[in-house]
Amino acid sequence: MSGIKQFQVTFDCAEPERLARFWCEVLGYVVPEGAAGDDTWSACVDPTGVGPRLYFQRVPEGKAVKNRVHLDVRVGTGLTGPERLAALEAECARLIPLGAVHVQTLYDGTDSCIPMLDIEGNEFCID
Repeated sequence: MSGIKQFQVTFDCAEPERLARFWCEVLGYVVPEGAAGDDTWSACVDPTGVGPRLYFQRVPEGKAVKNRVHLDVRVGTGLTGPERLAALEAECARLIPLGAVHVQTLYDGTDSCIPMLDIEGNEFCID
């Protein structure tokens, strides 16, 4: 039995191209050639080839409940306390003008996390 070498994360959404461009800005990804301009799907990829491909497919129904899986955008790796919180808050401030919504800031004096929503209401965390 061989191990899985690659995977992609698929988002059901209303506006695939718009959501792909949002996540490109969040992660520093790019829309690959041939993935833009189709209103039924879009994608974005890590230009270094390391991170997973994100795939966005149009579906007729809207988001109705909390995600059971979400992305953690890791900007505070290796940091603790006020230094970690400052890094997370700076990233949160960068994402809000892109259309992200700040849900809350979780901070216990050492560890922190900022739950957010993307432009279609999908949960993700700045971690």
